Amino acid sequence: MAASFALLVVLVVAALTGEAAGQVVNITIGPSLGGGGVAGAQRSRRELVPAMFVFGDSLIDNGNNNDLPSLAKANYFPYGIDFNGGPTGRFSNGYTMVDEIAELLGLPLIPAYSEASREQVLHGANYASAAAGILDITGRNFVGRIPFNEQIRNFQNTLDQITGNLRADDMANSIARCIFFVGMGSNDYLNNYLMPNYNTRNQYNGQQFADLLVQQYTRQLTTLYNLGARKFVLAGIGLMGCIPSILAQSTNGRCSDEVNRLVQPFNANVKMMMSNLNTNLPGARIIYIDIAHMFEDLLVNARSYGFSVANRGCCGIGRNRGQITCLPFQTPCPNRDQYVFWDAFHPTEAVNILMGRKAFNGDTSVVYPMNIEQLANL
Repeated sequence: MAASFALLVVLVVAALTGEAAGQVVNITIGPSLGGGGVAGAQRSRRELVPAMFVFGDSLIDNGNNNDLPSLAKANYFPYGIDFNGGPTGRFSNGYTMVDEIAELLGLPLIPAYSEASREQVLHGANYASAAAGILDITGRNFVGRIPFNEQIRNFQNTLDQITGNLRADDMANSIARCIFFVGMGSNDYLNNYLMPNYNTRNQYNGQQFADLLVQQYTRQLTTLYNLGARKFVLAGIGLMGCIPSILAQSTNGRCSDEVNRLVQPFNANVKMMMSNLNTNLPGARIIYIDIAHMFEDLLVNARSYGFSVANRGCCGIGRNRGQITCLPFQTPCPNRDQYVFWDAFHPTEAVNILMGRKAFNGDTSVVYPMNIEQLANL
């Protein structure tokens, strides 16, 4: 027991105090979650950061909802049909965007918080939860979910696990070099503001709701900053009016301009928040991924990216395969790499990989004021 604890302390110091970051290291990877992982084998990689911690919703959830009493789950086939290891809880046929980003950072795939061992969290943890929102009440129609506030508390639990025998200044320096990826807000619209069983729309107009969300968002990110986070990657909301679920409600088959306009103030507020926090929080480096711009480019130029179907899901039922999302053991489309959308709400692995790469090394038209690679190398 004492030997294993001593090994854990050594691993913490090696992984989090900077000895490994930026160097080519050989490390034994624990049980892999699939994808590009190499279970139990030695592999060499250049780790640009010590770890990545992920917060968000179903776009990047990788299994935290599996054991919850929740209607928002994806731990069944055909989810994961193209993932090494099959269904894990990812709402995709394969990789999520943060899976691709983790590989580009030289990290192993980041484990779900609910499943991660003490050794695995040394490279980070994924706290994202399907149906979760910035507001605690968001997503209650799905019953179980882990709102952003609770995800932050789970991160604090992770810190408590790994900081026992490290000096405070060592831990502060380590956490300050890690990437904190946050993708929140979509459900606050889809599973709150736009839901008929919520009174939110009667209480706030679009701008007022965006203001409410970003006031809370600011407090939440400041809490993470106070826990030691310094390098933040914030993902904006995409063209929500163009997802199959919304298209299925259209009479003309076109994107909903009303829904796309509704979320614009949120993205504008997040950009302003980013600027304010970069100015007011000493040492903070916060960047913004313009998901809406990426999706607009993708939909307009779908064929040039190799996509032939941009208006319906690969797996689902009803109009645009968006009225009922992907059901257990449903047969999905065979040509998944040609589809923009996997199901009623989520992109395919092909899109996730494309967007992950753009966020990692793209120009300021899609990620600013710098990209993830530049942030990692600071």
